[in-house]
Amino acid sequence: MLTLSLLRHAKSAWDQDTLSDFERPLADRGRDAAPKMGRAMKAAGIRPSHIYCSGAVRTRQTLALVLPELAPPPPTVTYDDGLYLCPPLTMLDRIHKMPVTDTHILFVGHNPCHHILAVELANAGDPEALRLAANKFPTCGLAVLTFKTNDWRDVTPGTGTLTHFITPRGLSKSA
Repeated sequence: MLTLSLLRHAKSAWDQDTLSDFERPLADRGRDAAPKMGRAMKAAGIRPSHIYCSGAVRTRQTLALVLPELAPPPPTVTYDDGLYLCPPLTMLDRIHKMPVTDTHILFVGHNPCHHILAVELANAGDPEALRLAANKFPTCGLAVLTFKTNDWRDVTPGTGTLTHFITPRGLSKSA
């Protein structure tokens, strides 16, 4: 079985007009939400073996705050500027090229890619989680999907089970 986790970057700041979108950092709310998401991942037993992170400042900062909260051992991390605002088909093509030795991968990236990909891949799961995921993929939201295969090339639309859909707002309600 393979597991794909999609983590959208935490809330970014919009108060620095001189920065490009790629250079936008996290806002205070994002710096608060990211470690909470890391702790929620640890509590839920979500342990990626390899993390692929967009090179954008806000995704790198999100991951830097999530990583210390995850259970050991630390996963391998690859930063990839090609993941910055890439379309869902590009992401799916990358997924198809993942080594079979990486049975749980996490992408830290952006919308609308993460939202579209999560909705397109999921065909089963908790009805409430599916409804929430279809409605909105908020900043620092996490979707976890499993696939009954051992080959990433078999990951296609409608073949995944959404096992978790965690949002910062949902964490606040449960705290």
